[in-house]
Amino acid sequence: MTSTATHLRTIALHWTDLHEAAGQPVTVGAFGLGLRGYLARLDAADRDEYGYDRNHAAHLRSQERDPLQLGERPVPVRLHILDTMRAVEAALVHCADDIAQAVQRAPIAGPTARRTAVAPYATQREADIAAADRARRTQLAHADLVDPRRWRYTGRRTASHAALWLLARIERKPGPCRRLTADEERRIGTVAAGAAARVERALDIAAQQRTLSTPCPDCGGAVDVHGGEGRVPVAHCMGCGRIWTEGGVIAA
Repeated sequence: MTSTATHLRTIALHWTDLHEAAGQPVTVGAFGLGLRGYLARLDAADRDEYGYDRNHAAHLRSQERDPLQLGERPVPVRLHILDTMRAVEAALVHCADDIAQAVQRAPIAGPTARRTAVAPYATQREADIAAADRARRTQLAHADLVDPRRWRYTGRRTASHAALWLLARIERKPGPCRRLTADEERRIGTVAAGAAARVERALDIAAQQRTLSTPCPDCGGAVDVHGGEGRVPVAHCMGCGRIWTEGGVIAA
């Protein structure tokens, strides 16, 4: 069974590949691009399988199109890649937000100034020691506030950064966070598995096999589809043994 850490590394390592693939022409042979009639429902089925809707539903409204964008405009060459990137990023960032809210401690508070008019220092040496201590505590508070290991709710909120931050939590790396509970690890695992599967399918870098909900049009038997890893997708009826590619029946 693939680990959560492996899923998160897959996302982080291939995020740049997705950016590059979004501007590339469609590659014939990618799993899910052929056999259009059979594969039309796979995306919705996969979201249900991995619990995807539960993990990024809160972000869907933020992904709605701005009314100013309505109308005719150029369409990206590989829109399904961009859709994958938006869905994966929304799910990972939302997951990181929730996990950080639960496990990340608040920044260290800085020192307060002493009201010397009310409580004056006895000697200049005492005043100098107190000033040095305040400067040290101020520096520590600032360092904790800007700690790069701290998850932030503004600024750098990309899928790759969220994946690496969640990976650090899974691997119990040092940082301003407590240890994850079993439920929190399972939550991250669910999101990571769904996101990695989407990335792999979009880039066609993993072998895929699905049993389709649509039966064989000839005998009504179950149809398995095999593809991925650059191979042309092939559908095989488990009942009558018929085999299809996008070009048509190749065996009966």
